Amino acid sequence: MLSDKVRLTAKDILEQEFKSGMRGYKQEEVDKFLDLIIKDYETFHQEIENLQQENLRLKKQLEETNKAKPAAQVQTGTNFDILKRLSNLEKHVFGSKLYD
Repeated sequence: MLSDKVRLTAKDILEQEFKSGMRGYKQEEVDKFLDLIIKDYETFHQEIENLQQENLRLKKQLEETNKAKPAAQVQTGTNFDILKRLSNLEKHVFGSKLYD
């Protein structure tokens, strides 16, 4: 699962503190940028959850469809076989008179 591979959470980003150096960055700019990253991170996380839920829903739908499908395929195959046999029987019984 993706959550096992992601090392940072939005909370981790928010709480991260950096040491200041002699010519460090402006703390206000760093904070604004990290706020943007946090919002994007939360958006991505929500989108991943939505997609995982949709994936589960579609898998269940596919399973249900596959369970119902064999019966329909058997019926279709049976009808085709019956029509084929009927056609062969007509040809045998009536011969070429059918096509005259």
